[in-house]
Amino acid sequence: MQIQPGACALRKAIPKRNPPSDSGLRGLNVLSHLPEVEKANQRRSGKKSLVGDAVLRLAASSRFCYNSRSFLYRHMVPRECTMTNENNKDDKPRHFIEEAIEEDLRAGRFEGVHTRFPPEPNAYLHIGHAKAICINFGMAEKYGGKCNLRFDDTNPAKEEQEFIDAIIEDVRWLGFDWQDRLFHASDYFERMYEYAVQLIEQGDAYVCDLTPDEIREHRGTLTTPGKDSPYRDRSVEENLDLFARMRAGEFPDGARVLRAKIDMSHPNLNMRDPVMYRILHAAHPRTGDAWCVYPMYDWAHGLDDSIERVTHSLCSLEYENHRPLYDWFLKKLGVYHPRQIEFARLNLTYCLMSKRRLVELVAQNVVRGFDDPRLPTLRGLRRRGATPSAIRSFCDRIGVAKTDSVVQYELFEHCLREDLNKTSPRAMGVLDPLKVVITNYPEDRDEELDAINNPEDESAGTRKVPFCREIYIDRQDFMEDPPRKFYRLAPGREVRLRYAYFITCNEVVKDEAGNVTELRCTYDPATRGGDSPDGRKVKATLHWVSAKHAVMAEVRLYDHLFTKEDPDDTPEGGTWRDNLNPDSLKVLLAVPVEPSLADATPGQRLQLERVGYFCADPDSAPGSLVLNRTVTLKDTWAKIQRRKAGRG
Repeated sequence: MQIQPGACALRKAIPKRNPPSDSGLRGLNVLSHLPEVEKANQRRSGKKSLVGDAVLRLAASSRFCYNSRSFLYRHMVPRECTMTNENNKDDKPRHFIEEAIEEDLRAGRFEGVHTRFPPEPNAYLHIGHAKAICINFGMAEKYGGKCNLRFDDTNPAKEEQEFIDAIIEDVRWLGFDWQDRLFHASDYFERMYEYAVQLIEQGDAYVCDLTPDEIREHRGTLTTPGKDSPYRDRSVEENLDLFARMRAGEFPDGARVLRAKIDMSHPNLNMRDPVMYRILHAAHPRTGDAWCVYPMYDWAHGLDDSIERVTHSLCSLEYENHRPLYDWFLKKLGVYHPRQIEFARLNLTYCLMSKRRLVELVAQNVVRGFDDPRLPTLRGLRRRGATPSAIRSFCDRIGVAKTDSVVQYELFEHCLREDLNKTSPRAMGVLDPLKVVITNYPEDRDEELDAINNPEDESAGTRKVPFCREIYIDRQDFMEDPPRKFYRLAPGREVRLRYAYFITCNEVVKDEAGNVTELRCTYDPATRGGDSPDGRKVKATLHWVSAKHAVMAEVRLYDHLFTKEDPDDTPEGGTWRDNLNPDSLKVLLAVPVEPSLADATPGQRLQLERVGYFCADPDSAPGSLVLNRTVTLKDTWAKIQRRKAGRG
């Protein structure tokens, strides 16, 4: 084992700052220190490091800064990801889960790797679940093992077939396959019941008549021990009888529970005689009315893993304090014992990730549904235009860590752009149209120009784009009195129309209020295709759409749902609603786009050149195209304007 050189080099190469507040950290730009990072890496290892290369590649294609030096370390070089295997030919860093798996395989604890993804079917999956999916299926794939999809359907009061179907669809959409290993905790209800009877017979479980509130009171606190239930010393015979009658439906909801008999003074509150079964007269989506006692998650979790012969039970960090209970149950039963390993959950800026919060957003009509493109749900991201490969790439880049942290949304956007840039066909559309009349172009003439479908993919070929005397350009591409460094269209200035001609602005037409309504331009016929025979250069290329041939679309511009990175960052007495972004959705009607998009189908992704990446929404219909903005492109001029505003 050795330390990856890139990690140490990166830490030493970036100078330390001592900002007076968090706002001071925002000035740290990773890009300005990349040469130092790479030189330090090469001095240490004699070659380019994987970490240095990864940072350089990311920086070369993105302009965002990290909020703090520690963020870079956590997410570009997670501490747990800096160990490498001397026998690993590609010297790829391994994270702590991989180290644990390899240790178990070397020691002969397990003969192979078998994981599972165990969602509760009571909500839609979000991008945090995608991280867990990628880890579980990814570990199985890396080590030639298997991964099950198992529904922990132990709470029929909140579970619906709708969620089961949606989860199956989402996991398949991400690109993972569980083959014939689709399981449900309810498949094992009878065996779980038999195991519970075994614990009662061993004197390790008892039926308790305390109410839920009384159980909480008896539990104690972190600093005070709990109190034994008055029913803790019931005989084995009485407990067996009561538990059987609980199953038979003789008692109402909440009248009795089955508890494990462990230690009411245990420092871990989860070990203070936890509830194993509760009475709940509710129909189950799969078992119907066959059961009226249902297992608690902590009881079912380990048994599910054991029955399915899972080797590594990979859980999010909140289950770390539950691991002693997981182990206790399996040890007491003397059954096959998987190894539980915990990893940090995914927290993303500008997003609420808890199921409860997502339900609130929908229930309070803040968003249109669980597939609203502003939500981090997989259904919402899919509707927005995110690709499975971009999400998998994002989950891979953020790494696997043991400590909770927050990932910048900009990194997710970078992964989207990187993937969509390779795969999205190009088209032209004008969000804020300004009419241009080319006065020296024949009125009765139309022509078709060749346009490249995807410069990143030669096999994508070309398409024909119609051109005529009247076109639309974006209003932001014209200024009557342009400042320095604005190179787009202005009076007397020549620019290039993408795939078409050079044009020069000769006249500006305004309405009575002084608003620009039309531009009169001339074109140079010799520059067809965008190049000048005499070699003269222009500094700007504009996108455009033929007014005569345009298809009108509705365009939905999505932005962050919240104005703050932490939606819960509110003054005393405030709520997350105070941070809602009033501009999280802007709807533009009658947006002219090129006619090649007339037949776009729901889910089709594309890039509107110089504008951003978009996806055809399911609301689209023949003759009524609706486009959702997935992510913007970078805008050099907007960057300059932001810098000016910051200096001002």
